[in-house]
Amino acid sequence: MIFTATPLHGAWTIDIEPSKDKRGFFARTWCRLEIEAQGLDSHIAQESLSYNRIRGTLRGLHFQRSPHEETKMVRCVRGAIFDVIVDLRPTSPTYRVWYGVELTAESRRALYIPKGFAHGFQTLTDDAEISYRISEFYSPRAGNGYCYDDPAFAIIWPLPVSEISERDLSWPPFSVWPEEPIEQQV
Repeated sequence: MIFTATPLHGAWTIDIEPSKDKRGFFARTWCRLEIEAQGLDSHIAQESLSYNRIRGTLRGLHFQRSPHEETKMVRCVRGAIFDVIVDLRPTSPTYRVWYGVELTAESRRALYIPKGFAHGFQTLTDDAEISYRISEFYSPRAGNGYCYDDPAFAIIWPLPVSEISERDLSWPPFSVWPEEPIEQQV
């Protein structure tokens, strides 16, 4: 596994190192020892899959509040997405900064998202599927979000939004609760 730091403190892209032969290749996509050697959270409570029919579909920006913050490892397993994270840790040097990366089934790249980040994505293809490894169990009462177009973050999405849930459109702006801390230390 190849770990590359993103511009956001504590977030990483992870690429595979395929062992190839005439049959194709074999590659490790998860290794607790390698994850821990990078100083990252290797705990997995659940794994989830998101299927999205239409190009331009947007999901997010989602996060769970304390004490249910989640570390996530996100990989696109079919199609392509523009994956976005926002650092919500007030003590972080990258607080309120966003980062976006294209994840595709072809590249097999993953994004490691530490606790204290909001996460969202937009599909770049029809029929996109995204796999999540998540460190904590989902807690509906801790689930929160910010609207994808919140001016506090000024995220530049690559496509017009074709589909989005009413829930994702109804999140309050960051200005309503800017200092509700995400407790994770950096």
